[in-house]
Amino acid sequence: MTAPVHPTATPAAPALRLVRVPTPQPPLRDDRPPLRLVLPGVAVPRPPHRPGPRPRLVGPGPRTDEFGPAWTLRADLPDAGVAGRRVITLALEVLAGRRPVGQLQALTSPGVFAAVAGGRRPRWCAEGTAPLLVGPLHVCEPVDGVAEVSAVARRGGRAHAVAARLEGIDGRWRCTALQIG
Repeated sequence: MTAPVHPTATPAAPALRLVRVPTPQPPLRDDRPPLRLVLPGVAVPRPPHRPGPRPRLVGPGPRTDEFGPAWTLRADLPDAGVAGRRVITLALEVLAGRRPVGQLQALTSPGVFAAVAGGRRPRWCAEGTAPLLVGPLHVCEPVDGVAEVSAVARRGGRAHAVAARLEGIDGRWRCTALQIG
């Protein structure tokens, strides 16, 4: 005998069924050459030279998610000419023995600081008592957050070329390369 069906009861729902759907996976290795757009008469730009691993870009405000150096955009940095003149003048005064080398540490990368602190001093810089004069500074900004500065330093009637590469790191300019001729 069958059970009586109540007039307000709902019919039973069909049983659930599990269906496996394969998910498409990307290929493990792509052997295709990268696409390059070549226009006649237009040179392909070279990638910027950045020694070492590139830190991430940050804007204004404190970083709370990560430690370590971070590149800073040009809009968030002070004037490159003022910072370049300060680095060049300080480096020449350190090499001349008129300043302690520790004053240069905050403005340079560890490699530049070690080279200035432990390297030989140019004779024209170390000898004599004539003042060191730094001429007009030339500033070039090839990439956002990078400035290349050059100047002519004069001492005792002789001229010498000085060039520095400044990179915006952690909201300030830091000298990552220094060449004194």
